[in-house]
Amino acid sequence: MSLDTTLRLLARASGLTATDIATAIPRAGAATVKAWLSGDKMPGKDQINALARTFGVPAGALLSELASTFDPARTQGEHDLLAAYRALNTRQQGALLEVARTMADTHVSSRRKARK
Repeated sequence: MSLDTTLRLLARASGLTATDIATAIPRAGAATVKAWLSGDKMPGKDQINALARTFGVPAGALLSELASTFDPARTQGEHDLLAAYRALNTRQQGALLEVARTMADTHVSSRRKARK
């Protein structure tokens, strides 16, 4: 999920407007916050930290997708899988993780048997 999407979701979930958020962020007016929410601008490090405090989340949670784009080990499939996972509700995420773990365990067992 992109930073602007994350910020919009957090703002909506918190019931905060751009003006409310701007009040909590040093050197950021409502127009700047609106630009962050629309993806037209990126907040700086200090603003990221203030946003994280405002929403009560770790700063890394706001930047997780941005950081993952710099991870050369991640394939497009991994990005797609993560995006699909994030679109699920908590119950669905748990079920998907259970299926994935079962598949991974089966794959590892098969490889071990093949080596013998």
